[in-house]
Amino acid sequence: MKTFTEDFIFGTATSSYQIEGAVNAGGRTPSIWDEFSKQPGKVWNGDTGEIACDHYHRFEEDIEIIKSLGVDSYRFSIAWPRIFPRAGEYNPEGMEFYRTLAKKLNEAGIRPFVTLYHWDMPQWAYEKGGWVHRDSVTWFLDYAKKCFEELDDVVSMWITHNEPWCAALLGYYEGVHAPGHTDLEEAVKVSHHLLLSHGKAVELYKNETKYEKPIGITLNLTPVYPASASANDELAAHNYDGYVNRWFLDPIFKGSYPKDMMNLYSKEIRSFEFIEAGDMESISASCDFFGINFYNRSLIQYSAESPLLFEPAESDYPKTGMGWDISPNEFRELIRTLRRDFTDLPIYITENGAAFPDVLEDDGTVRDSGRKDYMERHIRAIAELNEEGMNIQGYYLWSLLDNFEWAFGYDKRFGITYVDFSTQRRYLKDSAKRYAEIVKARKI
Repeated sequence: MKTFTEDFIFGTATSSYQIEGAVNAGGRTPSIWDEFSKQPGKVWNGDTGEIACDHYHRFEEDIEIIKSLGVDSYRFSIAWPRIFPRAGEYNPEGMEFYRTLAKKLNEAGIRPFVTLYHWDMPQWAYEKGGWVHRDSVTWFLDYAKKCFEELDDVVSMWITHNEPWCAALLGYYEGVHAPGHTDLEEAVKVSHHLLLSHGKAVELYKNETKYEKPIGITLNLTPVYPASASANDELAAHNYDGYVNRWFLDPIFKGSYPKDMMNLYSKEIRSFEFIEAGDMESISASCDFFGINFYNRSLIQYSAESPLLFEPAESDYPKTGMGWDISPNEFRELIRTLRRDFTDLPIYITENGAAFPDVLEDDGTVRDSGRKDYMERHIRAIAELNEEGMNIQGYYLWSLLDNFEWAFGYDKRFGITYVDFSTQRRYLKDSAKRYAEIVKARKI
């Protein structure tokens, strides 16, 4: 039996574009995901977030679901196009939605944990150059400052960015996320401007305001393993670790980009002059916590055809519905590595969960034993890591609701609540009921 202290935070999480819908309501204008999802072949089945879970109109019902779980906190993101629907134009109606949401969460005894950017850049900002343009840092700071001013009194903690690797590399290099570019030089510039906007927002919050809530960033991290002990596979795994993990960890915690990755990227990047004097000091600005989204390990092999010399390898691990390795032991190793090599900041697991092909029974039950087992194994790992002194202070189960799963549309279900998208009815899955038991008992 493993136990959790009373001050350990159990929560659940969502993001704006994945659940809100109401893309034309309350003064909101399009985001890059609205436009990307309309392009043929970009999203499974042509799905979009136009309606999603209709959370914009049903948030009070969703708060009742959160209350039924007994969790301490709810993590959600703000849709930037609701707050600044046009360049320099603030929209109070958009902000009021989030203020009302946060106030009602507080009234229910649920602490709001707010992410400023979860990939839905306003289309107007993209048309002005997007994250490739250094001015994007200024646009983001204008947005962040307004959110701090209007919401800090009802927010418990702030995250600047969610998974900048996805926004940069999936969006601008691999082309599978909005805006769908395939240019490594653009992607590396984007990653720099995302990280710089994070650091500048932290500096703004800490140095130029009277606010004192905890603020940090969330990275998606994957422990990387070579498919064999060969020199080629060892090199490939090292490159992939740099691509996914170290390119973001190093600047945040060490104030510099890994030189081996700069050398690797220099085949496609003519100059690194977009990294200006003072940038690295800002990026490594002191935060109050570190957020980690963890889903799976990565097994990597050498590929001479790949520009970066790596490709995924087949493994014999059991898989989630995404085809991802179920790997709680490697999760333990990741946390120990972070503690050894990077940071002693309090850690929050800001996302952890699994997609499986759920079936809604006639009696309204969803017997998602795979998800329940995945959740239990990772929660148990956290308890054991804390026994080692790893100082993980919270766990946010992804996701509260089945939702728009980016390029996978509505084909992949991560929720602990089943959503019938034809009726918008919600049904608690067995995993949600089990999570509520763990939260109430504070032991597993």
